[in-house]
Parts: sequence; structure tokens; C-alpha cells
Amino acid sequence: MSLSKLNFSHSFCSNKCYDVYVTFEISEVTLKSTSMMLKLLIPVLFSVSIFADVDIDQNGYILYCPCMGRFGNQADHFLGSLAFAKALNRTLALPPWVEYRFGEPKSVQVPFSHYFQLEPLLKFHRVVTMEEFMENIAPKVWPPEKRTAFCYMARGQGTDCNAKEGNPFGPFWDTFNVDFVQSEFYGPLNYDVHHQDMARKWNNRYPPQKSPVLAFTGAPASFPVQIENKDLQKFLVWTPRIVNRAIDFIRNVLPIGSFVGIHLRNGVDWTRACEHLEHSPNLFSAPQCLGYRNEFGIASQDMCFPTPDAIAKQVKFAVKEYHAKSVFVSSDNDHLIPFLTKALKRMEVTVHKLANPEPHVDLAILGRANYFIGNCISSFTAFAKRERDANGLPSGFWGFPSNRASATKQKHEEL
Repeated sequence: MSLSKLNFSHSFCSNKCYDVYVTFEISEVTLKSTSMMLKLLIPVLFSVSIFADVDIDQNGYILYCPCMGRFGNQADHFLGSLAFAKALNRTLALPPWVEYRFGEPKSVQVPFSHYFQLEPLLKFHRVVTMEEFMENIAPKVWPPEKRTAFCYMARGQGTDCNAKEGNPFGPFWDTFNVDFVQSEFYGPLNYDVHHQDMARKWNNRYPPQKSPVLAFTGAPASFPVQIENKDLQKFLVWTPRIVNRAIDFIRNVLPIGSFVGIHLRNGVDWTRACEHLEHSPNLFSAPQCLGYRNEFGIASQDMCFPTPDAIAKQVKFAVKEYHAKSVFVSSDNDHLIPFLTKALKRMEVTVHKLANPEPHVDLAILGRANYFIGNCISSFTAFAKRERDANGLPSGFWGFPSNRASATKQKHEEL
């Protein structure tokens, strides 16, 4: 009976990627059927073997619910959480992004890797997706009977963290079938690991041998993003899916030449938020232009909710300075396309938006504009601004600097 060699290869990934090569000597008669059987069985067998031996981080893990606000706020919190995990030297489980969609009664959890690549983050610190953690690591280090929720103090009614009370808290943890059996109040510790030797205090109080998993009811980070953590934005890199959609729009929709990207925040909820400026001069992401101690000025209505005429005036200046051929508009409500088209008609500049706006693609496009103008108070703008800063691209804000703020900033820089 003649024998033939059957070569088989298979690639798969968990924390690492593996290439498996198998060679069999087998009779000609059974070659065809055996080949088919191996193609079906070997991936399963090797997957079971690898996942059984998945590496466990002896320094522990950090989990949290990104339960405050929409994408911009969650991104601010993520940068702080990444810094927190590195300072404590624990692996960060990348939580899904929490989204709120029209018609959905509960939040929708979108895997972290749907929008961002993991490889760049691994250059800074150890990370693993929440999905992989729950499937392959949690059974070993975080069994159901040992799941503790961490919070600063009691939340809501009662004397525990109530980690699953309300939306999106409940839907987030339910996505992974997580129930907590007890609560742990970590006060007076805080998340500022850049001061007060805080990382050491956390590790002394919660050593990984005693608490292998720190699962927080909210992000272990401040909002807006702490100034020391802003530069971590460079490790947040869009997936090819997002990048390709942005590049395709720029190449096939916008005319050839430079373009100005702008962000307009003008929904009803924003109108109400801007009414609080008088009593909250550092509202939301205002520190990105005013400074964390208002050293560059105080927030104004012109910055928070600029008039259409003020917007057109500032866009005209940018178009002229950067010899732009088009303007791309991202907005949560009114893109002002007809108004801006008319205002820029003499300059022969066209105004555009995505036919079906998607915030993340909007951000990827804004990140590639020759010049960007955003809303100083908005965390959505803050994301675009940080990405552009990381790539050395210029940006500005509506109504800033005012004459007063400009003088204040110049004096500050001279000191």
C-alpha cells in the first residue's frame, strides 16, 4: 500500500498568535476523507489546549463599567483608566463602548476592538478585551462566588455599591452575565496615581494575591481627562474599518485640496448645558482650552454655543489661511450645510457631511483635516483635538481666544 504525506497548517490567536504545522503519513485511499476531518478537528483541539493554558497575570486585573456619558466622556475616562492600570501594574480589561441607540430601551455594548486596535495599546501596557477576559481568564481568577464590586462609597439605596442598579450599569454587566456577591468601599483612596504615592497605597491595601480583580462600578479615572494622561491618546488607533471609511470619504467626496473640519454642538441638550456656564466656568472639557485652573480665561456663551454668523466668520478665516477647497461638518444636530454653503459661496468652497453620519468616522475625518475648529466645552471635540495634537496638526476653538483670554494666555506664557 502506497503512503502519502498529508501536510496541514492552521493559525489562531488568543493572547498570542500561533501557527500549527502537522504532517501525517497516510494511505492514498483515506487521504481525501482524513484531510477533511483534520481540517475540522485540529482547530478545535488546539484551541482547547491553548485556552486551557492561557497566561494569567499574577499582578491582577482591572475591570470597570464606562457608565458615564457617551463616547467623548468614555474616551476621557479610558485614558485615565489606562494610566491607572499601568501605575498599579495590573492588566486592563478593555470594556466595550456603551452606546445609546434610538428605540433601544437599554444601552448597547460595542466591543472595544470594533473601533480601536489592540496592538498600539500593548506598546504602552498590558490589555485584554473584556470578552476574552470573561471567557478565558475569569473562570480561573474571578469565579462567580468571588465577584466583588468596588466603589468609593455606597451608591443609591442601601449600604453597598449597587453596581448593577440602573442603565447602563445593569445592561453592561449583564452582557457578561456578571453578578456581584459583595461590595468593597475603597475610600479614601483615589485615582490620581501621579501624586501622593497613590499606586503604592492601592497595592498595599489590595494586593493581587488577595484581590486579583478590581472591578469598579465606574471608570477609575477623573473627568475631564487628567492633564498627565492626555498624551496617552497616541495609543488609541482606529481600526482599518474606520480609517478606510474616512479616507474613502476624503478621496471620493471632498474636492481635491486641503479642507477644514469643524464640530458643531447644537442639540437641545447642549443648549441647556451651556446655561450652566455662569456657575461652572470649567464645565465638561473646558480645560482643554481654558486650562485646568482657568489660567487662560473663563468659558463664555460664544465658546459654548456660537451663533451661525460667528461660526461662518471663523470658518472663512480658516479657509483663507489654509487655502481650503472644502469644509467638513460633524454635528450632533444641525450641520448648518445650507447656511455655510451660502456664506462660503464667493470663496468657491463646498460644505460636506457624511450621508449617514457615524460619530467615529466623523472623528477620523476631523483628525485628518488640514485645520480643525471645535467646541472647547465638548468632550467629542476634545477627542479630535488630542488625536490631532498627537499627530502635530493645528486646531482651534469657537470663540477662543477672546481678546481677554488671549491677553491672559500671552501673560501666562511670558511668566
